[in-house]
Amino acid sequence: MYTTRWCGYCVRAKTLLDGKKLEYEEIHLDEDEGFRQKLHELTGGWTVPQILIDGKPIGGYTELWRLDRDGGLDELLVA
Repeated sequence: MYTTRWCGYCVRAKTLLDGKKLEYEEIHLDEDEGFRQKLHELTGGWTVPQILIDGKPIGGYTELWRLDRDGGLDELLVA
């Protein structure tokens, strides 16, 4: 998960994953002035967080929340 320390949605995404007791790697982009371009190249998104599962970009917090709400997060993690 690509994050910054000042991002409220990053905190929400981490809280959701922590609540499900899921491990994740957090990559802080605070010190990278060009982080939005880097994110776009890596994930296709411009905002943080950008979350990848098994190398596949799923989007940000809203997409993660929807996946969890609809049961898709559990399905992705089992696959």
